[in-house]
Amino acid sequence: MVASRSDPKTTDQELAHGIPIFLDQLIKTLRIEQTSAPLNSRLVSGESGGGHISEVGEMAALHGSDLLEQGFTIEQVVRDYGDVCQAVTNLAFETEAPIAVDEFRTLNRCLDNAIAGAVTEYARQSAASNEDSLHALNSRFGSLAHELRNHLHTATLVVIAIKAGNVGISGATGAVLDRCLLGMRNLIDRSLAEVRITAAVPHRPKPIRLAMFLSEVEVSASLDARARECQLMVTPIDRDIWVYADPEMLSSAVGNLLQNAFKFTESHTEVKLHAHICRRNIETNNGVLSVRDVPGIGCIFTIDLPRHLLS
Repeated sequence: MVASRSDPKTTDQELAHGIPIFLDQLIKTLRIEQTSAPLNSRLVSGESGGGHISEVGEMAALHGSDLLEQGFTIEQVVRDYGDVCQAVTNLAFETEAPIAVDEFRTLNRCLDNAIAGAVTEYARQSAASNEDSLHALNSRFGSLAHELRNHLHTATLVVIAIKAGNVGISGATGAVLDRCLLGMRNLIDRSLAEVRITAAVPHRPKPIRLAMFLSEVEVSASLDARARECQLMVTPIDRDIWVYADPEMLSSAVGNLLQNAFKFTESHTEVKLHAHICRRNIETNNGVLSVRDVPGIGCIFTIDLPRHLLS
């Protein structure tokens, strides 16, 4: 019956905590009930209606936790034990083996307590996992909103001052406005990149003319450089060189590197963006990011992508 459907498949956890163990516990319960102290079987199977610790309930809780970790649904947790009842009754019918009323009551009690234990633990851990995820998400949103609000508040005050005619758009006041706008842009770009990575959004690579890409980077990064009182120099590159990459992710990666460069570079110094492409074997389809520390000077970050040749 289990093999006739696609899931759940047998795993090591299934053998350790799942149905095979439940069957052993059912056999143990039935055997104890045939002794002079039948009520001792409740230590194994649990009481009718649950509510007490039992071997069946404890093991079923582990099984429910295993199935949650493996990505199974709550329906599959219940069906895992429901198959036992179906298989037992079908086999009894096919072999014409009688099942006494007391034995069937014991089977149902064991199944009820096992299902209750598995479902309860599944739900508990699922809720805890969702709560942790929600807390982490709220923390990230809270931090993002706080930083955006600070930038927006400062930018609003600058605009009010400019409208009042007290200051001009150029000079120190204009530089403050530039920094606020750039800060908001960088926060949004970084957040969008994190969302794509966290949500496992498929990459959308396409051919990119490297010279044009660097030209666009230079335009936006120059504002950041000016706000940090740095100079940006982009080395010219052959216009016939293409790379194959996801434009949004590549832009985010290069932008983050430049932002760090501006942040940790002294004022009135230079940040250089130099691009060249390495030819690699066809198997090397992914880019490589490397860093080299130059003592007393700084770090050199390199994004290495396979060159794309247009046919």
